[in-house]
Amino acid sequence: MGPAGQRRGGAARRGGTVSRGFEELGTGPDPSGAAPAAPVLRPWRPEGPRRVKRAWVIPPISVSENHKRIPHLLVQIKSDKQQPGGVIYSIKGPGVDEEPLGIFSIDKLSGKVFLNTVLDREQNERFRLKAYALDLGGKTLEDPTDLEIIVVDQNDNRPLFRQEVFTGHVMEGAEPGTLVMTAEATDADDPNTDNAVLRFSILEPATGAFHINETTGEIRTAQAGLDREAVAVYNLTLQVADMSGDGLTTTAAAVIHVDDINDNPPEFTEDEFSLEVAEGARGAEVGRVLVHDKDLPGSPNWLAHFTILEGDPEGVFAIRTDPRTNDGVLSTAKALDHEVRDRFELTVSVQNQQVLDPTAPQSARALATVHVHVRDVNEAPVFPENPRLVSVAEGAPPGTEVTVYRASDPDIRQPQALSYSLAYDPAAWLRVEPGSGRVLTTRELPRLSAFLQGGLYTALVLASDDGEPPLTATGTLSIEIWEVNDHAPVLTLLAGIVCSQPGRGRPLLLSATDEDLSPHAEPFNFSLGHGDPQLARNWTLGRVNKTHAALRLLAEVPEGLYVLPVLVRDSGIPPQERKQALNVSVCLCGDGGACWDGTTAASAVGAGLSFEALMIVLGTIILLLLLVLLAAVGERCRRRALRKGLLAGSQDDLRDNILNYDEQGGGEEDQNAYDLNQLRHPELFPPPSPRGKQPLRRDAPYSYGSPPYPRRLPAGPSDIEDFINEGLDAADSDPSVPPYDTALIYDYEGSGSVAGTLSSIISSLEDGDQDYDYLNEWGPRFRRLADLYGQ
Repeated sequence: MGPAGQRRGGAARRGGTVSRGFEELGTGPDPSGAAPAAPVLRPWRPEGPRRVKRAWVIPPISVSENHKRIPHLLVQIKSDKQQPGGVIYSIKGPGVDEEPLGIFSIDKLSGKVFLNTVLDREQNERFRLKAYALDLGGKTLEDPTDLEIIVVDQNDNRPLFRQEVFTGHVMEGAEPGTLVMTAEATDADDPNTDNAVLRFSILEPATGAFHINETTGEIRTAQAGLDREAVAVYNLTLQVADMSGDGLTTTAAAVIHVDDINDNPPEFTEDEFSLEVAEGARGAEVGRVLVHDKDLPGSPNWLAHFTILEGDPEGVFAIRTDPRTNDGVLSTAKALDHEVRDRFELTVSVQNQQVLDPTAPQSARALATVHVHVRDVNEAPVFPENPRLVSVAEGAPPGTEVTVYRASDPDIRQPQALSYSLAYDPAAWLRVEPGSGRVLTTRELPRLSAFLQGGLYTALVLASDDGEPPLTATGTLSIEIWEVNDHAPVLTLLAGIVCSQPGRGRPLLLSATDEDLSPHAEPFNFSLGHGDPQLARNWTLGRVNKTHAALRLLAEVPEGLYVLPVLVRDSGIPPQERKQALNVSVCLCGDGGACWDGTTAASAVGAGLSFEALMIVLGTIILLLLLVLLAAVGERCRRRALRKGLLAGSQDDLRDNILNYDEQGGGEEDQNAYDLNQLRHPELFPPPSPRGKQPLRRDAPYSYGSPPYPRRLPAGPSDIEDFINEGLDAADSDPSVPPYDTALIYDYEGSGSVAGTLSSIISSLEDGDQDYDYLNEWGPRFRRLADLYGQ
């Protein structure tokens, strides 16, 4: 089986066999111009009786893409094994039963193969199919053969540039032939045909500055002398054409930037500049010097660098470049003083930050002269010493001069008056004289205060001038308060106990404190009073450390209370000392150094008072007591009648009752009345005589005597408070009664009182629950209480 219209000879096979050839018969072209009939393949029979093998051989079939006469007969195939009823033909493969489907078809009875759609070589350039010959029962008559269909290319695709815009850079002044960039294009047609042979060209502008290689697309410089300052950017239109330049065309743009080189030096716009600045300003802008540079703005080739060559040996000025405008900004690096110098003449040079190209011409204005005038303005006063540290003695009286804190005015050409005031004085300890600047104290300055920071008191002083506008200066005044030795040390313990036998028990440890600070405080010097030889023979006082000393017995002394004069001196200049009385109770001690029971003295009573001071106090109390008693006797005689009249006006005998609670025994039933006449007429009821000698208190000095009894009443009611206080002091000093800190039990002062007991006062938690109206029934003495508590 094979296509009709072809004749091929079969070659002899190895082993004596030959492949059978096929004879292809065709009708040739139709004289009428119609399409030729499809070729028909018929078997060719060799001469002589030999074994042959039948086979299909179908040569490739070519068809042009974009063929529009559809359906189009491609080929007709026939098998030489004709069967009764005919042969069934079929094809399979891409374009038939595989993607893309439906492109080819076959007439199953005649074997004609048709093209059913327009082909595109850029999508499928060839198809490989399989052809089958079957009998009516579906049995294969011959082996399947290959059917290859080749799509012939047509120039149906324009060439395309890879970019719509090509961008390149070239340095100005580049030599001819310098590669700038390469334009690239593609064509989808068959590269093995002229349909994909491309040619490049530059359509415009026709400046001749660049040329393009027509086959490679390389763009190069065509001439020398590219100048960025003349033309910075070149815009070219490129064209590419297939068919070696005679076919389809496409255009694209090419943008070529001419890169700048430093071939233009900067130049000052003027030879001289005149500027002005106010004095006293540091870092202030004086003015600008202008330059011009033709190179690319913002590039290192354009940015200028300025240098002050002459006229500023002290470095008063500084100059920098404004990167936005490329101007030279002149400013002050130091404060200017009109009184010192009012004019400057500077020589300034300019050059690029980038090194100038060797081909660049020399600048005609690389130097400029800058005249600077310093304008006089009012300047603020200045404290020459700021801050100032001064010292003031502790306890200095008000009005003490601390210092004279004055400022100076730098405006020597504009004499001005200065005035002073306090801007900050947190404790109001100071005042300042406005005209002189003298700082004085308004009170004694304490050594210890919350206003002292780090031991210093800080105040701020203002100095103001009368210029236009008026200006001020602030001075810081730090005051250190000297420590003055104005306090003597004080013993912290004024009483103690020691054993009567030397060497037994512990010594009495004394300590002292001082309100002053170092070096006017410790170490302290402890010593016993001078002038008593017996004191030095029996006692010794040894130093333990800076603040403590130990008191010891040198010889055995009788037990009892001893008052020792102790002298304590500090280390100040000049030193301060204080003599204090130390009450030492001497007791008998056991082997362990502890006092025996009944022999320990109560050292607290009278502590801190010397014997002489105690006698003065007692004498004063007795004298005052006598005066009070004399005044009380006279007043009592005058008011006796009035008192009797008040008592007669009451129907009942009112008696005050004081009930003692929390006492074991007695209670509410134990209320024996106490006759108030003993208080009203003490002279009629003398105190009972003592039954024997009362025991002495061991905490009282031996020289203390019992106060006289009975005590005289005060002359008038106004002296009652003094009378009671004196009596209390006398009782505390009486060695025959218990000490003042001993718990005492008082007896009841009567029973059956018509006023009831005071226990009703606490029967309710709130005062509002009490009814005080009954106080009006007790007589004139209680009506005032009724008015106070009954409201």
